[in-house]
This record gives sequence, structure tokens and C-alpha cells, in this order.
Amino acid sequence: MSAKTVIEGEVQRAAVAPFDGYVAQSLVRAGDTVKKGQVLARLEERELKLEQTRLASEREQLMRRHRQAFAALDRASMAVIAAQINQAEAQLSLVEDKLARATLAAPFDGIVVSGDLSQLLGSPVEQGKVLFQIAPLDAYRVILEVDERDIAHVRIGQQGELALSGMPARPMHFALKQITPVSTAQEGRNYFRVEAQLDNASVHLRPGMEGVGKISAGERKLIWIWTHPLVDWLRMWAWKWLP
Repeated sequence: MSAKTVIEGEVQRAAVAPFDGYVAQSLVRAGDTVKKGQVLARLEERELKLEQTRLASEREQLMRRHRQAFAALDRASMAVIAAQINQAEAQLSLVEDKLARATLAAPFDGIVVSGDLSQLLGSPVEQGKVLFQIAPLDAYRVILEVDERDIAHVRIGQQGELALSGMPARPMHFALKQITPVSTAQEGRNYFRVEAQLDNASVHLRPGMEGVGKISAGERKLIWIWTHPLVDWLRMWAWKWLP
């Protein structure tokens, strides 16, 4: 049986906005290969640095007042100022943490699957928004969208072959490893997501490549292959309308 197929990275890591801010610089886009630690983008730091300077100055003033209260043996003032110093240091630590995370870096060697901020420089981004998705270049999985009419014939461990649109002359073998028990609706039909593992992945593979996968589900007579969709439809029609 045949199914629409797409290549995905076995692991995909999202680079998200660490806080509400503005895009200051974008250095990569979808399709670029990156090295671990390579800078992907930077968020605006100007306001954070101003806040860092203000809080550092405030902390120094409070520490000076604390020393004066200590010299005057004013314990009540010392306690109040000590609490204010702790609060200023906590706020300063939070700002410094944001500054450290304002630069987004690649978590591993891989390829940028999605994300292009080159047209969004200066635009606001919300905390948690996915800015990039990165997948490794040495680990892939095959995702097949199997029609619900065929899913009953699919079993984990079955073998198959995949032909990609970009490499139609290089079929690759795979084995099914997981069947998602929930279907998704597309164009009026329900499809099940079936995951497979490639036996020998080509070095030319890239996440997002599409093609057609053929699953070996046993031998059938040609007449069965040609007619079983119609027979199944007639059975459902009869079940629905006949007493």
C-alpha cells in the first residue's frame, strides 16, 4: 500500500523567545546548517542594559546607606536597608539572566527547519514564541500518512520502500516502528500517522523532503488490490442503509 511520506528530524529542538522583547538581529533562516553554539538571533538589549545600570547604581547607594546606618548603630534602619538591598539584587539578577538569554544559539549541529526573522527586525515577540526549529543532520525518521481504510493492514515491523520527490531514483528501505492511535482529517479523509526508521539514510536527506512510501503488507491477488476499496465502500453503504 502507498502513503504520502515526509522526512523529519528524529529530534527537533525549538528556539523560543526567552522573554517579551524585540528582534535586534537575525543571522540564519530555514535551510541553513548550523554548528552547536552558533548564534541564531539576538533580541534587543538596550532597555535591559539601562535597567541593569540603574539597579546596580541603586544597589550601591543602598549599600552606602547600610554602612552609614551600621556606623551609627541604627539597627532598625540596617534591617530595612538590608531588605531593600536583597530586593535590588534579586531584580538585578533577573535582568542579568535575561541579558544572558537575549542571544539565541543552536543547541547542536543541525539544520534550521523553520524560522526566518530577517523581515521582522525591530518587531516585537512574545515570551515562548517559537522563533526557530532545528533538527540534526544525522538522525531522521519517516512519517507516513496512512489512509484509515488501509490502517488495519499495517503492523509494526513491516518493511517498505520510500521514493522522495528530490531523489526518485534512490529508493530507501524502512521498517515501521510506531503507529499513532489518533487520526487527523485531511481533504475529507482520515489519516493515521505512522513512523518508520530508515535502514540506510542518504547523506543528501533533509527534513521536510516529501515523497511516496510503499508498505509491504503481504501478498494479495491483483483483483483484490483493484477492487477492495469499492467492496469496502459497498459494505459500509449496506450496513448503513439495509435493515
